[in-house]
Amino acid sequence: MENYKKGKNVEEALERDKIPIPNLPTNFLWMQVKPGSKIRNLLTHAIKEFPEVKSVVWTGFGPSVGKCITCVEIMKREFNNKLHQITKLSYRKVEEYWDPLLPELDQLVVKRRLPMIHIYLAYEITNVDELGYQAPGVHISFNDSNSSSKNQNRNNSEIEHKRGKKNKRNKVNNN
Repeated sequence: MENYKKGKNVEEALERDKIPIPNLPTNFLWMQVKPGSKIRNLLTHAIKEFPEVKSVVWTGFGPSVGKCITCVEIMKREFNNKLHQITKLSYRKVEEYWDPLLPELDQLVVKRRLPMIHIYLAYEITNVDELGYQAPGVHISFNDSNSSSKNQNRNNSEIEHKRGKKNKRNKVNNN
């Protein structure tokens, strides 16, 4: 590759009608998370606009998938885990052009498919049978079905115990 220099990147355009989530409302907020996006800026805008539009689609691709998921989880927590969620995975096509430094060489085109995630959040969703649906307040356990209820009960008691400690700390700090 020492005989080539990086040229332009051509990315598949993101369009509202290509989001793979069926039955999206006509008026929704679309948050496109990019690697350089600041989580604070994204969340400030989304939380401010959400009460008006009542639905948001978060999209991230390539290295920004993790940041997109982080934004979604923080937003769900901000709205007291009362939001329905539909998650869809897809790919985005990217072509990288490499220009030759020597005249006898041809231009190279590298075609890649970057993973992309779309997460739809709303107060109400019409189709709860959609693949990728997660109800409000539901936490997915990766344990087998017999131990998941035990773990859920244990997790709930741990959360209550932590809340109790937090409340005690707040009372001490306020006095």
